[in-house]
Amino acid sequence: MRVEFFKHNISNEDIRSAVRVLRSVFLTTGDVVSDFERQFSGYLGVKQTIGLNSCTAALHLSLLAYGVGPGDEVITTPLSFCATSNAILHAGAKPVFVDVEEDTGNINAEMIEASITKKTKALLPVHLYGQMCDMKKIRKLADKHGLVLIEDAAHSIEAERDNIRPGHVSDAACFSFYATKNITSGEGGAVSTNNVKKAELLKMLRLHGIDKSAIDRYTGRYKHWDMPVLGWKYNMDNIHASLLSGQLSRIDKLWAKRDALWKLYEEHLSGSKGLKALKTVPRSRHARHLFTVLVAAKKRDSVMWQLQERGIGVAVNYRPIHLLKFYKKTYGYKKGDFPVAESIGGSTISLPLYPLLNRSALIRVSHALNEIIKRGE
Repeated sequence: MRVEFFKHNISNEDIRSAVRVLRSVFLTTGDVVSDFERQFSGYLGVKQTIGLNSCTAALHLSLLAYGVGPGDEVITTPLSFCATSNAILHAGAKPVFVDVEEDTGNINAEMIEASITKKTKALLPVHLYGQMCDMKKIRKLADKHGLVLIEDAAHSIEAERDNIRPGHVSDAACFSFYATKNITSGEGGAVSTNNVKKAELLKMLRLHGIDKSAIDRYTGRYKHWDMPVLGWKYNMDNIHASLLSGQLSRIDKLWAKRDALWKLYEEHLSGSKGLKALKTVPRSRHARHLFTVLVAAKKRDSVMWQLQERGIGVAVNYRPIHLLKFYKKTYGYKKGDFPVAESIGGSTISLPLYPLLNRSALIRVSHALNEIIKRGE
């Protein structure tokens, strides 16, 4: 039987919740979205959450809400999905890359300060694969230089490091509910922040810049709206929110299942000399979003294809952003600019990891990978 790369955790009750919305009057942003936003804020321990239609929207609007625009630079990592740096471009600013840590793949906090210039307006770290960056160190840098700090927490809802969770010390944390995320609505995202004033601005920015949503206008006596700022069409609707609330109530149980599978992978792959895994840092809780292994770069694609031939789903997370055609052409990046990110990006393979993955399937994946690596030595 095929081992899929990912299977979602949407339950029959989640589907019934969506059906209840579909049979109701109000489908767009309304009470179901508001309920999910409160639930999500409570889970994280932050003041406000704004539901959106993607993490890309969350990153874009967060940058705009905190004044990032043309002429500004935003420091981020080259080892992420291209949405991270694309959002900086959408805001009119320039992404400035800093290489990553060899052990985690996260932005190297020790290297950030050397890239700060008079044009730097914000820092945008990414918690890669579910492992949080060193937010204590990065927060100190942001304070020292008067910079905005926005987290790309697309992989790390459940994560914690040094008793800090996403959104606790940053100006805003951005999340994804894409099809392969730990909780999913197919598409979706959110911003969480402790800045109540910015939260109100973000609520306008997600809906064209108008000051009253549809439910505000049409519940009770009609209320006229105005448009104080120019915004976008990035709002989350009740249908998507209805799928998320139930998963959020089960999120720690789902995490525990992935954690157990993660440890089982470590047990069955630890003896292979041709494999390397990134580390979980001390005093942290890894969100266990993606389980990745590193193999010899010259053999990586062959190993992936052989796994696929055996009916095992795999992925690459990620090719370094600076080596994508647009970034090379626009900014003149070349191989060797960020060697650690290039080394990880050129050798990484993501294996199946999700709560519905059973033990026997995981062992099958592990045995297949070990056999392929041994045969290729």
